[in-house]
Amino acid sequence: MENNKRGIAIAGNIIVDILNNISEYPKPSMLATIHSSEKAVGGCVPNTIIDIAKIDTSLKLDAYGMIGDDENGQLALSYMKDAGINTDHVTAAKGMGTGTTYVMFDMSTKERTFFCSLGANAVYDVDDVDIDSLDCEIFHAGYAFLMDKLDSEDPEYGTRFARLLHDVSERGIKTSLDAVSADRPDYAEKLIPALKYCNYTIMNESECCAVSGLAPYREDGSLNIDNIKKTLALFMEYGVKEKAIIHCRDAGFMMTAEGEFIMVPSLEIPKSYIKGSVGAGDAFAAGCLYGIYKGMDNQRILEFASACSAANLSQPDAVSGLRSAKEIEELERSFERKVLL
Repeated sequence: MENNKRGIAIAGNIIVDILNNISEYPKPSMLATIHSSEKAVGGCVPNTIIDIAKIDTSLKLDAYGMIGDDENGQLALSYMKDAGINTDHVTAAKGMGTGTTYVMFDMSTKERTFFCSLGANAVYDVDDVDIDSLDCEIFHAGYAFLMDKLDSEDPEYGTRFARLLHDVSERGIKTSLDAVSADRPDYAEKLIPALKYCNYTIMNESECCAVSGLAPYREDGSLNIDNIKKTLALFMEYGVKEKAIIHCRDAGFMMTAEGEFIMVPSLEIPKSYIKGSVGAGDAFAAGCLYGIYKGMDNQRILEFASACSAANLSQPDAVSGLRSAKEIEELERSFERKVLL
């Protein structure tokens, strides 16, 4: 049952992806062939909000972020507008480019590598978010570690991201946070201050375990579910108010404020089905946000989110694979779930 009609707002980085399919990832000084290349929308804001719009065209959806005054910025705007999303709160930075990511998709291993230019995302700050204009049930922000100004220190709240989430929560709006995978020594230091102002966190296993310092995988490559559970419990200790969620290739996990731990294995998808994995995490986040907004129970939230992620894999870009909620449920019934040992 839908909580109310106020909808969902997504704030943060806006990117145009340049998707390159390569035969294999080259060793240093070596060359790899690019077999095809195309532009597509990317970043937390376009990926997540367009996915939600595809799941349910009736939802009120508002985008918040910054583009450059260039062709890529207009491309990102057009994607969102075509999906029926309100982009009135997306601003343009004069003299700057729109954030761009060069995505290298290794067709032999199905793995991705990213080279990102932040562009206008680097200067987007708390003051650029018209908090008084917010009229939503959930405010989802991301990505931490790809927003230089928002990642910077704040003397009162720890980081500017934390200040933003605090200010939004003061409006009585539920807050959610996503991050990007980054190998940096201050990862936990930068992320922890924001957690106390989050109702929800939705991140992958590498991002969450970079905070806890616990390895998400054993030496044999299998999931260390005990470490994931401990990491989620730590997120709750750091102040997440309602649900902390981890997603990875094999499963989705949730810890609630009541201490309930839920695990849902991913759908078993044949390799022939997978056309790309760019945006799979955002598709999972979109499914979680939609499930929370619609009042699904915790088990169903993770089930639905995993089906959204599976739908994403059917197309090479970040948003084309998502479908309506009914179609996603039909897709979910087409596959068995993985068996985790």
